[in-house]
Amino acid sequence: MRSFILGTAVMAVSALLSPGQMAEAADLKVLSSVALTAVLDELTPEFEKATGHKLNIGYGLAAELKKRVLDGEPADIIILTRAMMDELQKENKLSANSLTNAAGTPVSVAARSGAPKPDISSVDAFKHTLLMARSVVYADPAKGGVSGVHFARVLDRLGIAEQMKAKTILVPGAQAPEIVARGEAELGIAQGSEIVPVAGAQLVGPLPGDLASTTIFAAAIAATSKSPEAALSFVKFLTGAPVAPLLRAKGFEPG
Repeated sequence: MRSFILGTAVMAVSALLSPGQMAEAADLKVLSSVALTAVLDELTPEFEKATGHKLNIGYGLAAELKKRVLDGEPADIIILTRAMMDELQKENKLSANSLTNAAGTPVSVAARSGAPKPDISSVDAFKHTLLMARSVVYADPAKGGVSGVHFARVLDRLGIAEQMKAKTILVPGAQAPEIVARGEAELGIAQGSEIVPVAGAQLVGPLPGDLASTTIFAAAIAATSKSPEAALSFVKFLTGAPVAPLLRAKGFEPG
């Protein structure tokens, strides 16, 4: 059923392309936040099969990829947080009028599959859960991971940053759910989309109340793209309605 849905999405995009554009297969370089890995890995073969274009996707932390683009690294398609994409647009790193919201995902709590779900029903309950947890893993804020930066601020806001230091595990990227799945940490903090695909980890839910934060990811054609028409076809594919069920299944809400 899913392959049918994705095939429908590709056909809808293909119908927008001229025969000449379809005939000219392109190698497209994509720079994407690691949070989109599960979605793009599933979409890529469907898109390539239907269009003849090839996607070469480089995943990384959003802040690192933004710096690479600002430093002049060429690409065809860029997918980062909306705030970072707005910055790139101001620096003329994106093609005019190509910036489109793709999906949003909340900063969430992960626990090991089969373990009792911790209480995160309110800010006070979440604070108590953190203080009682044996260990918590999240992305190192110094590396620029969006969920890690936000959670560090949450700990400061709750007034428990010092108390949590001794039982905190920092990872360089999106590995927190994997650490939890292996039983090496009791709780993990990550984007919901990073938790859902990991076998052995369960999505407990988003951070409660006014601690909540949803990261919006946006896609655009890079100003350096030598194949803007082909790049546009993928952006349309990613943001089209037929892909919405897959996004939801991977922990996102369509943009």
